[in-house]
Amino acid sequence: MTIEIALLCTVGGFLIGILTFGRNRDKDVRAEATRTAVIETKLDNIGAGITSIQKDFKDNTKVMEEFSKRLTIVEESTKSAHKRIDSVILTPTQMEVTR
Repeated sequence: MTIEIALLCTVGGFLIGILTFGRNRDKDVRAEATRTAVIETKLDNIGAGITSIQKDFKDNTKVMEEFSKRLTIVEESTKSAHKRIDSVILTPTQMEVTR
């Protein structure tokens, strides 16, 4: 009878151990799945941020190209105006020299 009780306790302990192991394994799997989901979400957010930054950079490049074109036009206009101003200033001086 004592052997039967000992054997029954051993089998009971073994079953409890297996059930506990299975339950803890399931908890570990759930925790790992949750952690993986959080990491994937963060990576998706980072990817979206990078895409937004790339778009902003392209937009800024277009604006800089437009400013470059406008600057070239202003430089040409300034050069032309400078020549006209020089001709207006030099004309009266040249008149005085020739008198």
